[in-house]
Formats: sequence, structure tokens, C-alpha cells
Amino acid sequence: MYRHFFKRFFDFCITFCALIVLSPFLLVFIIILHFANRGAGVFFTQERTGKNARIFKAVKFKTMTDERDAEGKLLPDAQRITKIGKFFRSLSLDELPQLWNVLKGDMALIGPRPLLPKYIPLYSKEQFRRHEVRPGITGWAQINGRNNISWTKKFELDVWYVDHLTFLLDMKIFFLTIKKIVMRSDISFEGEATTHPFDGTN
Repeated sequence: MYRHFFKRFFDFCITFCALIVLSPFLLVFIIILHFANRGAGVFFTQERTGKNARIFKAVKFKTMTDERDAEGKLLPDAQRITKIGKFFRSLSLDELPQLWNVLKGDMALIGPRPLLPKYIPLYSKEQFRRHEVRPGITGWAQINGRNNISWTKKFELDVWYVDHLTFLLDMKIFFLTIKKIVMRSDISFEGEATTHPFDGTN
């Protein structure tokens, strides 16, 4: 019952209230990022894969500039991320706009992280099972290593979550996520601004 009805009901109610409470802070964040990103914009949208492999546009706060090299190519992530951007990422504040995706039903508060559509052909049959539930802002893999574990391990954790989804597990993930944020742990691989792409083998 929780998996098929109450999870979505709780997600909607909690997210609706959270957006109302957080709206003044979100406005301040928008103003800060407007200046920190040097004209690159405040929001970043990208196609991601949701439940049953449905494609949707996920939204996040933008934490990088659009600086380019002499050939017009974007500089590496590590060179474009701003100091404010690093701070936002360390506290996962860049994920807050995804509350809108939760409200719309594209995502859940708890679930496997939404990944790029280009990864779909690379999944094994077992790995593809991560799409049996809505993707989440945080999830089982995020509290068990986040960016510091291999893709293979992440997918194992995602599928484990699909098979063991309960209200109590979601509560455990929620509170452990808060702990991770406070401790600012497992943000990215050493020397990288973001995790490396999935190529079907790692």
C-alpha cells in the first residue's frame, strides 16, 4: 500500500509544504547564483530517465559558469564551478529545485537518482530494474557512498532499494541523508567536480 499509494501522497504533501516554507530562501539563492554564475543563468535543466524509463526534464540550481576556451569549448567542470557552487553542492542545495519535479510526479523524495537517457542501452536487465520506481532526490546509494563508489555498486544498491522499499527504509534514508549533508561527505571523486560518466563497464 505504501509503495503504490502512500509514498506518492506523502511526497506531494511534504514537498508542497516544503516549497512554501523554503520559498524565501529559494529567492535568496536565486539572487546569489545570478551574480555568482556570471551571467550563465540560475537554473540547469537536463533530460533524465524516470519511472518506466520515461524521459523528463530535471531541474537543479546551476553551480558553474559558461566559461569557454579559445576554441569556444566549455572549460572542464572543475574550472567552471564557482566557490558558491561548491558550497551549494557540499550541502546539496543545488538539488532543491528538484522539489518541483517531485511535486509534478516526475520524481520522489527517496529513490534511485535519475540518470541520463543515454545510459539506457548500457544497463543490464537487472540494472534496468532501478526504473521500476520513481527516481529520488536522495536514495540508498547516496547514503552508501554516493559519488565514491563504482557504478556497478550504485546499481546494486538501487535495485536492492526497489526490492526492499518500505516506509521505514525511506525514513532511514531521509535521516541518514541529513547526516551526510551535515558531515559534507561523499560529494565527489577526488580531483573531480562531478562523478565520471557511466560507460557500461564501471
